[in-house]
Amino acid sequence: MLNATFKMKKNNCKFYCYKNTRKGHYFKPKKLDKLELVIFDMDGVLTDIISSWKYIHDYFKTSNDRSVDEYLKGKIDDMEFIKRDVSLWRENGKLVTEDKLIEILSDVPFMNGADKCIKTLKEKNIKTAIVSAGLDLLAKRTAEELRIDFVKSNGIKTDEKGRLTGEGILNVRLMYKDLAVKSLLKDLKIPLGQVASVGNSCFDIPMLEITGLSIAFNPSDECTIEAADVTVKEKDLSKILSVFESYFK
Repeated sequence: MLNATFKMKKNNCKFYCYKNTRKGHYFKPKKLDKLELVIFDMDGVLTDIISSWKYIHDYFKTSNDRSVDEYLKGKIDDMEFIKRDVSLWRENGKLVTEDKLIEILSDVPFMNGADKCIKTLKEKNIKTAIVSAGLDLLAKRTAEELRIDFVKSNGIKTDEKGRLTGEGILNVRLMYKDLAVKSLLKDLKIPLGQVASVGNSCFDIPMLEITGLSIAFNPSDECTIEAADVTVKEKDLSKILSVFESYFK
């Protein structure tokens, strides 16, 4: 998946923007009337890396620059993007095993303040979730170690021996995170007006635009700042807790 951080000027995206694929405006509650759930992006928010996909590419010294360009221009879809990424992860000419990827991702650091942030929300009876186009191998580890309640992320298929097949499992489309959020909330029976979201890039905007409260955390571009209700530029996730104080029971 995405293997770079992109700089953008106000209302002037320099690459194929998700806004070119969407019609009209999203419904957004006028305000957060009650806080039941906080949804976090993973890469760059809960974890201190740009991308879980990039992290693995860096390990194997592979590049998906061509796929990134074609994806952002709308020439390939999310599933093809995932398949192309996975096809590059080889050792001795063979696709690697899932265990190998777990080993690689075991070194990914959590964001400063992430543990305190999630722990405090849990103490205040606020549910938490990950909605990420990143790898579920890292999302599941992150959820387990930080004690996050729900996870939606993308996966990879393996054969009976645990080796990658070259196929992916698509649960979160990078440019359509709002759809994943709505699917999760439908299952949980929680309205948008009781949900806050936290993201760091323009690909989080569809999620930020529909939740009752949205936070741009250490944002990588101006578009994300514009889409969010609140911006926290300090690279410490516990700093977002002050935004929620008035909603704590």
